Amino acid sequence: MTDEGEIPEDHPRYQSLLTRHRIEEGVEKGITSKQGLIAEGRGESFDYLLGEETIPSADEAERAAAAQLLLAEHAVLSVNGNVAALVPGEIVELAEATGADIEVNLFNRTDERMQAIADHLREHGAETVKGLTADARIPGLEHERGKVDEDGIYAADVVLVPLEDGDRAEALAEMGKTELVIDLNPLSRSPRTTAIPIIDNLIRAVPNMTAYARDLADASREELKTIVTEFDREKALEDAENAIRDIED
Repeated sequence: MTDEGEIPEDHPRYQSLLTRHRIEEGVEKGITSKQGLIAEGRGESFDYLLGEETIPSADEAERAAAAQLLLAEHAVLSVNGNVAALVPGEIVELAEATGADIEVNLFNRTDERMQAIADHLREHGAETVKGLTADARIPGLEHERGKVDEDGIYAADVVLVPLEDGDRAEALAEMGKTELVIDLNPLSRSPRTTAIPIIDNLIRAVPNMTAYARDLADASREELKTIVTEFDREKALEDAENAIRDIED
């Protein structure tokens, strides 16, 4: 397998090759499931249609999401196998910039895989990783993604759920959580459920949110609330769909 450092940054498909490499490596390490390979391919197709760039409405969503995380009493960043493989260090930086906790949550959950992801995140700077205790359950979810930590996602008021399953996104919304979803498909159930849909590639979205969180670190709560209130979720979804439909233009 090609080493990440061997991919030239001026290659026209650099970002695509980089994400593929990280997912492949994640499978080898036991972090990413084989189903994650399929999910990555699906996401990559939508990113291609979006021009493989952060469109203006996604940038606005990332700023609003950063503000929402800073406003939170107890924010949690939910991490699955693909997230851990693609942006482990970036997730840690976002957690540090916003004061959020990190919690591992998996559909294909095993003790070995949970531990491997937690260790991987710690190798990238995480001090505390939640999710292994699983002493609470999201109401209405019988599969493994319903298992959460009582002092983590279960108690959170704001949850970042990248690459999320639609049923869990709906269940978290039913619990009254403010959700921030990163998803490249504006028609997917998850971004249509969330308070702030971020229609962007994970590898761009997370660093952008961190940069905004740092820029807004000294902002007043009133300023942060204004940023969140002025964000138009319906317009963000519409802009992303239009960007995909207008690809030939």
